Amino acid sequence: MLGFPRSTEFNRRIPKQKFYDNLTVTPALRRVFVEQIRVIYWRNKVAPSTVNVAQGSNVTELEVFELQLNQPSLDEAVLRQIDKEIPYHILFILTCDGKSQAWIGYKEASASGSFKVSRYYHTDWLEGDKLTLKLDGLTTDAVYERLVRQIAGDALTSSGDSLRESVERSAKREKLQREIDRLEKLARTEKQPKKKFELVQRIQKLERELNCQ
Repeated sequence: MLGFPRSTEFNRRIPKQKFYDNLTVTPALRRVFVEQIRVIYWRNKVAPSTVNVAQGSNVTELEVFELQLNQPSLDEAVLRQIDKEIPYHILFILTCDGKSQAWIGYKEASASGSFKVSRYYHTDWLEGDKLTLKLDGLTTDAVYERLVRQIAGDALTSSGDSLRESVERSAKREKLQREIDRLEKLARTEKQPKKKFELVQRIQKLERELNCQ
């Protein structure tokens, strides 16, 4: 499906209960695991022991988990729970009705040493044999970064920024766009000319800021 080297294949089934049988998981999230996911497989392990890459300073290895779904959608909280339980970086492949979708989080170690995902990127749903990703890089850090960029596509800039800088820039652009959309909605319904003019001025200022990102 992905075209990763055979040496990385693991193909081990993981019981769903592993990720929700603890006291911190809410009943609602437990219900999502049960109702939305049919089965979870650990498909690949990308590490110096399985492929010709050196170990990076931030990414020790990358796991590929396939989540076979009962419906073509999944609550993002499920991915966050799995990422919380697994101390490695994870590429998720969601499959349903012969189609596949890749998801990957920008995952950083916190001050306490645990990992935290700031946000996820994903591809469109594609026919199963159309979803291919390239393992590219001399270290696990580089492989992870290039997978994030492949999956994120135009959502991330690549003009010399580090991955962290690209993610932060992307988040800022999204925040600016949400504020522009909110103000435009207000401007459309504002009746007082003075207030409408002020809203337009604020929108134009934010648009200039957005164009500089």
